[in-house]
Amino acid sequence: MRVLFICSLNAMRSPTAEAVFSQVSGIEALSAGTERNAEMQVSADLIEWAEIILVMETHHRKRLQEQFGSALRDKKLVVLGIADLYRYMDPELVAELKARVPGYLRLSPEQVAELETIAG
Repeated sequence: MRVLFICSLNAMRSPTAEAVFSQVSGIEALSAGTERNAEMQVSADLIEWAEIILVMETHHRKRLQEQFGSALRDKKLVVLGIADLYRYMDPELVAELKARVPGYLRLSPEQVAELETIAG
């Protein structure tokens, strides 16, 4: 499964999600940001690559819809509702991601067990 995580600057939340979920077998994870000065700015190629797109806040979904509307038609796009309160790999952020993301990825019991071993 190819998962794209998106936040604003691709500096804290989405790179943390990428780091955590790329350790789970069967998941390819990338991250990007919606702002021009993001570490990795979201692009049409990334949108096309992804099977599911998980954004941190509602305004990220809105920005994607404005920029890539037609490319999103056949994509699953989910708002996680994770505010910009955390630093990279903050244990609270990792815990929040582990609690919110798996339900959207339909992880197997083996993948869930792998996720539980990932430190935050």
